[in-house]
Amino acid sequence: MKFVIVLACLLALAYANEEADVLKSDSEVNVEDFKYAYELSNHIKAIQSGVLKEHDNWVVSGEYEYVAPNGQLVKVVYTADETGYHPKVVEA
Repeated sequence: MKFVIVLACLLALAYANEEADVLKSDSEVNVEDFKYAYELSNHIKAIQSGVLKEHDNWVVSGEYEYVAPNGQLVKVVYTADETGYHPKVVEA
């Protein structure tokens, strides 16, 4: 279920700017795995994939990037599993 929280956060970030057009949107959702990617005209991009391990433990990985108000490109790479959400900001 952690992937739902991450997905909700990313979607909120993506749709915060109503002026943005969707340039790319791909998704595939199955019972035991999923993946999606999107790119918006306001320089927001995200990809995420996950797989169900054991009974209800999801292992999710992904990244997203956006341009901060100061003009700097911010990129976050993350994993999420039974131990929590593990983000890492990387130089883009």
